[in-house]
Amino acid sequence: MADLSPIDLQKALKGADYPAGRDDLVSVAKDNGADDSLVEKLAQTGAQRFDGPNEVQKAVFGNE
Repeated sequence: MADLSPIDLQKALKGADYPAGRDDLVSVAKDNGADDSLVEKLAQTGAQRFDGPNEVQKAVFGNE
């Protein structure tokens, strides 16, 4: 798996409106041409809804 960074996540979610559901963010990431592994990590997060990009980053990357 490629090394993913918070910057990659920000690029993948460009244009997302918050609060947003996980499935909506997965669609935005796909539309923005995000790396498949990033889309997969996003899809596997436990949260169903996010209030903002910081919550998404914590869910995808944990406390890295």
